[in-house]
Amino acid sequence: MKIPKHKIQILTMFLDMERGCTTKVCDGGRSMILGLTMSCSCNMANQSYEVKINGSGIHEMNALIGVNGKALNGNGNHHKAVKGIVCLAKQKSCRQRWNIRPSEMSINTLNPIRAIVDGMKLTPNPEKPMIALSIGDPTVFGNLPTDDKVLQAMKDAIDSNKYNGYAPSVGYQKSREVVANFYSCPEAPLEAEDVLLTSGCSQAIDLAITVLCNPGDNILVPCPGFSLYKTLAVSLGIQVKLYTLLPEKSWEIDLQHMESLIDDRTTCLIVNNPSNPCGSVYSKEHLQNILSVASKHCVPILADEIYGDMVFPGCTYQSMASLSSDVPILACGGLAKRWLVPGWRLGWILIHDKNQIFGKEIRQGLVKLSQRILGACTIVQGAIESILNDTPQEFYHRTISFLESNSEICYSELSTVPGLTPVMPSGAMYLMVGIAMEHFPEFQNDVQFTERLVTEQSVFCLPATAFEYPNYFRIVVTVPEEMMVEACTRIREFCQRHYRTCSQDSNELDQ
Repeated sequence: MKIPKHKIQILTMFLDMERGCTTKVCDGGRSMILGLTMSCSCNMANQSYEVKINGSGIHEMNALIGVNGKALNGNGNHHKAVKGIVCLAKQKSCRQRWNIRPSEMSINTLNPIRAIVDGMKLTPNPEKPMIALSIGDPTVFGNLPTDDKVLQAMKDAIDSNKYNGYAPSVGYQKSREVVANFYSCPEAPLEAEDVLLTSGCSQAIDLAITVLCNPGDNILVPCPGFSLYKTLAVSLGIQVKLYTLLPEKSWEIDLQHMESLIDDRTTCLIVNNPSNPCGSVYSKEHLQNILSVASKHCVPILADEIYGDMVFPGCTYQSMASLSSDVPILACGGLAKRWLVPGWRLGWILIHDKNQIFGKEIRQGLVKLSQRILGACTIVQGAIESILNDTPQEFYHRTISFLESNSEICYSELSTVPGLTPVMPSGAMYLMVGIAMEHFPEFQNDVQFTERLVTEQSVFCLPATAFEYPNYFRIVVTVPEEMMVEACTRIREFCQRHYRTCSQDSNELDQ
């Protein structure tokens, strides 16, 4: 039998285990190295096969097979695909060298923030102390401690010795009841079975995306938006479609653009309110318009509400579920931001499904997915009742007042800086600043702009390219007030040094 040369690379032998068989050569899924001899043990006691390929190249594919030196003739099949000549062994593996490769999922996992920041040259000016306005952790500078009641709740949970073991993967029943009661409202009632406790809000988002989407599906994600959405989705083979937010409308969603992205494989709409990185808080009317689009196209919503109730005076926060008449919603939240304990890693998913559209399958899917890590921190679960019910309102008011004051300082200072356009936030912990790049010709983009800001002024703001929104940067407003004032002064000096008018650019080109 002659086989065309273009078939050389893919050959598989199938051999039977009986005496008197002849090899059958066919097109298969592994490459074969020809012209070699290999002896391997078969799974017949005290016997070995030796296979030889006669002829040069593959023009003659007659194989001589011997068992203990005796030739075999006949026909038969064997289900072992082999690479090289033949390796029929008692063991299932014939590996002869190490070849460990990372999984496709790990290769496809990329955090845009880390990818950008790790590639930046961040060498601060040694003559100026570093001011990092880039970290979304309110505890970094020590000026925003959690409340004493929260700390005491944790101490009591530890001292009780009741929470040192495993809890159910979805959380203690009592802890789920506490969360359900805290967030339940007449428009969106909750029971314990509607709550899954998770290892932070990040895991809640992970479970919500994973339970709703298959590889090849797509989700709608805000732009600019929290980078974790894309990190999780892409690693799972899920396409991310970015819908635009409008800075001139306080970062409201461009509803027409969002709706244009929906197709038959759109399985989830992510809405982040209040927003990271924008600090926006949506009005009741805007939330209702979002729900109308989701209802029209039968798309469930993942509501990222980790900054829920962190809104400045004059604004009103409303959960999406409280306004939904038919759209099923997985609302994700946690202790990290409002209670200022991001390291405690307790989050939750609230299942809002008044019309039973999710049904049992989505609920069961979430339970199964939660079993991958055996649940959230049990000590925090033991403390959750006191944390939610005993934290004084003054603590929340004090936190919000500080964040609003710092936001106003930052907005007021940067509004008068040539080439910058800050957008005043309404909540959360962030403020976005636009850069008129045409007036800073030394820099190609926001990454270079913020990189040089570190080098010259020792102020680090996160370039908004990390949020898929170039020519902006994000400021975290949790730093101490005096540090915020100093940072704004340095940013002003930097911009004054590098700002160019259009006429200046033209004159420099003429010269």
